[in-house]
Amino acid sequence: MTEPSTTPAGAGGPGTPAATAPPEPRTAARRGPVVAALMLGMGLAAIDGTIVSTAVPQIVGDLGGLAVFSWLFSGYLLAVTVTLPVYGKLSDTFGRKPVLIAGVVLFLIGSLLCAAAWNMASLIAFRVVQGLGGGALQGTIQTIAADLYPLKERPRIQARLSSVWAASSVAGPAVGGLLAGYADWRWIFLINLPIGLVALWLICRHLVEPKRTAPRERPRIDWAGALAVFATGALLITALVQGGVAWPWLSAPSLGLLGGAAALGALTVVIERRAAEPIIPGWVWRRRTIAAVNLSLGALGLLMVAPTVFLPTYAQSVLGLGPIAAGFVLSSWTLSWPVTAALSNRVYNRIGFRSTAVLGISGALLLLLAFPFLPFPGEPWQPALLMLLLGGTLGLFQLPLIVGVQSTVPYEERGTTTASVLFCRQVGQSVGAALFGAVANGVLAARLGGGTDLDTLARALDDPASLTAETMDHLRRAVDAAVDYVYLGAAGAAALALLALLTLAPRRFPVLKELKEED
Repeated sequence: MTEPSTTPAGAGGPGTPAATAPPEPRTAARRGPVVAALMLGMGLAAIDGTIVSTAVPQIVGDLGGLAVFSWLFSGYLLAVTVTLPVYGKLSDTFGRKPVLIAGVVLFLIGSLLCAAAWNMASLIAFRVVQGLGGGALQGTIQTIAADLYPLKERPRIQARLSSVWAASSVAGPAVGGLLAGYADWRWIFLINLPIGLVALWLICRHLVEPKRTAPRERPRIDWAGALAVFATGALLITALVQGGVAWPWLSAPSLGLLGGAAALGALTVVIERRAAEPIIPGWVWRRRTIAAVNLSLGALGLLMVAPTVFLPTYAQSVLGLGPIAAGFVLSSWTLSWPVTAALSNRVYNRIGFRSTAVLGISGALLLLLAFPFLPFPGEPWQPALLMLLLGGTLGLFQLPLIVGVQSTVPYEERGTTTASVLFCRQVGQSVGAALFGAVANGVLAARLGGGTDLDTLARALDDPASLTAETMDHLRRAVDAAVDYVYLGAAGAAALALLALLTLAPRRFPVLKELKEED
């Protein structure tokens, strides 16, 4: 039975006149099993980005390839990022279920191949296969979550997915280390199989998509646009990930990759403007709400690099904590982020999506600016408390924007919209890793002289017996200063997100009216 449901009071702002849209078909499914499948799939995608990190010594010892092992992470990230827009468009054209099933199958095939890898080159190639499936998991799961629930209930499912993502990302290194140390590194990939098969069975059995109106013409797939997006993203992400690591920023490889990415980007725009069904439609950037959310979450990806990449180094090198204790300092924000995300609907139903996001990112900006004022060397609870508060503010920032932007588009545009948002966040993370890495190493070079980088310094501080007390203090202060500047850069990213919301996002999101389908 269906009954009309109006937009919740204040969802687009107090007194917002909701835009009208054709009745949206709700996904008919038993929600419990489907939600379980989505959470399992999200866990697979999240944990696989970090689980390999602590097993690198065992993998390199078995397969060799120390000089290129960083591509175990870069290849996976690259494949996930560049395929997000493609899967988003495909899910709008052919439905979410076939795209998600294909993604899970591809991910499991990649996992099985990774476990059977015979050298580093084959393992990197199979990690790319995994990433091709991971791109489908990330975007399609978020879209199905919006399809399953009406606007007022979406924070609940999104908070669950955020909890799974946060917990899996933090648990990944610990699980990888345990499997590599007490079993075999190949089990890192083999454990994906039973989890993925359960998720696949639940999806095939319980997810029933709404009937789609048969198109008058056969859907056209923009293969040229998909290839152009893939190639542009591949060159850009490769330049950002490897620049300053595998080669200097001003070297021929970096300049060539960035120049090639710019040229292919221009070609992509030309192809997409001429395509009948473009992979990245122009309306993604012409609509103020979507453009503002894309830019804001791109800035979020940028600022997240500071805590996720640099805080563990700070905790170990400056505070003198072990890896496990440093992980606890970092994981404190995973406790507060899902809580405030789940409760965010009580805020945006009163003051609107934009105002809630502005409130969250403003708090995050102040907390990031506070980090450089922590005492040296300080106590572990001090950065942990800042992280706890930071997670709370970002829960108020990210989830209202995702729920809000998904609620401004009809069913047949939601996959593309969700994918564009996630794509911008992923690109922001890649840019942040390159930018803040250069900032940290620049500060260290200014303080210590020479070409010392943060990784080399962190390894030196892991062996305090080889250093005098005066040298230890000098090096720790240098690391402290480098991380302080990174956090100032992250505060700058938060300011950019705030600026995008205040100047581009409408005060009231144009939320579409929905029909709630009762089972």
